[in-house]
Amino acid sequence: MAEKINQTKITNIEQFANTASYSLLESLNCDPHATADGIDFQPRQVFSGHYVPVQPTAIDNPVYIAHSAALFNELGLDNSLAQDPIFKQLFSGDTSQLPEGMNKLGWATGYALSIYGTEYNQQCPFQTGNGYGDGRAMSIFEGVFEGKRWEMQLKGGGPTPYCRGADGRAVLRSSVREFLAQEYMHALGVPTSRSLSLFASTTETVSRPWYTEGSRSEDPDIMVDNPVAISTRVAPSFLRVGQLELFGRRARTFANPNQLAELKQIVSHIIEREYRDQIDASLPLSEQIVLLASHFSERLSSLIANWLRVGFCQGNFNSDNCAIGGFTLDYGPFGFCEHFEPFFQPWTGGGRHFSFFNQPAAAQKNFESFCGSLEHLLKGDEQALAQLEQLQQQFGTLVQHKVDAMWASKLGLETADEDLLKSLFTLMMKSHVDYTIFFRELSSLPKDVSGLGKCFYTNLNDEMAQQWNEWLSQWHGLLDNRQSNERISSKMKLVNPKYTWREWLIVPAYQQAAQGDYTLIQELQQLFAAPYDEQSQEFEEKYYRLKPLDTFNLGGVSHYSCSS
Repeated sequence: MAEKINQTKITNIEQFANTASYSLLESLNCDPHATADGIDFQPRQVFSGHYVPVQPTAIDNPVYIAHSAALFNELGLDNSLAQDPIFKQLFSGDTSQLPEGMNKLGWATGYALSIYGTEYNQQCPFQTGNGYGDGRAMSIFEGVFEGKRWEMQLKGGGPTPYCRGADGRAVLRSSVREFLAQEYMHALGVPTSRSLSLFASTTETVSRPWYTEGSRSEDPDIMVDNPVAISTRVAPSFLRVGQLELFGRRARTFANPNQLAELKQIVSHIIEREYRDQIDASLPLSEQIVLLASHFSERLSSLIANWLRVGFCQGNFNSDNCAIGGFTLDYGPFGFCEHFEPFFQPWTGGGRHFSFFNQPAAAQKNFESFCGSLEHLLKGDEQALAQLEQLQQQFGTLVQHKVDAMWASKLGLETADEDLLKSLFTLMMKSHVDYTIFFRELSSLPKDVSGLGKCFYTNLNDEMAQQWNEWLSQWHGLLDNRQSNERISSKMKLVNPKYTWREWLIVPAYQQAAQGDYTLIQELQQLFAAPYDEQSQEFEEKYYRLKPLDTFNLGGVSHYSCSS
């Protein structure tokens, strides 16, 4: 049986090419000033069009590091394809040997920048906003696999017109993090872009600011030469709120004669790519737009609840990092909460507004930017505008409803109890608990605080222990007595993972990879593939433990720059 299934899988690049279907290139506008050969590497203003064709820049002497067997299986790819020479060339940036049917040029897209709802042009080298976009990310393939459309994008594939003078490269450190994190989030059940493959150069390096060993500096204090790498991320599309916002701003300011037409085009493309199963394309455009906003609000609010559930902090949830498909996108400044702190923020440039518990508010700002861009296509339709405004007003309530339901599920309750939650968060902060270990140990339904012993970073005094016992007694009184303890416990363990991302255990993986040793990456792939499961005793001893005290406030571990 296994052999028969294997024969149906894609085993070579020619079969891979047969899946090609470039809907974005076929339905949206190319920048009219783009070059024919894709040699378009210098910063310049892009005034119109939805994408710029660009030639990827291959990394020198690439070596295979890893691929996602889980994603390969979903796509119908045989694992042997990861070792195919042309596959290796393509996903390390060399498109010179592609078979018929595959584009040899990639494409980069522009977007606008809004930070917490405030529009910015200052970081654009031209001070106009026409220089923002994919500076080191470029899509190189779009195809239909197993009946589902996927887009593949190189991270670190060289400069584009949006690179703002940078080198267009990603370093091995950030590439390992993104490669592992995307598949871990998928295993957690959190909507996310996915990881296809990871290749690194054995000879090419770039210099980046980073931290000296043992540094507790807030900002990087040294320049470090890093091996370059290319990770390939995969998603139904890479359409972002920032992209929609770019065309919305142009429509508002009459930036070019095609502004409304290009806005309409990208909205129709968004619906086709991300919402075709939910929105009837034969409906009037105004009805489609209202439905689009409604479905996006549902997805985005659910995503935020999931982030809080698993301890994820995006760190930089600008509109350009907010996928219109409602999944997690951009794994640069992210981190996972270990020592519980509601305003945990791993990125030194992120600020409190993008911290752990503030992510619902950041999402609301992005949703407002999204709706503001759609308004330009609804002028004159007062009913549709009123419906769009109502969705904006209701978004905060919708997020809160889903977050409350999430907390209830983590606590094994039918509904959230506000007083119980408030006292819980207070106790968690006062007694210094590990976020993931606490909820996992709680899933065993301890009757007293001794059953939570693994989660505390400090010893509890008698008063604190008594407060915990009182809280546990109150919590037990709210559990559904119609269900057995075993049933409640098993349900809690399905939403409270045992294993989380711990940066101090990821650092050795990319450090060893820089020396050509990829075994720890493979081990972490295995661990992260089943984060809710009881795993081996060896894994439990190694990975189910508190953050060492000597890593607190350690640069590159407890906090880091977005430099990658």
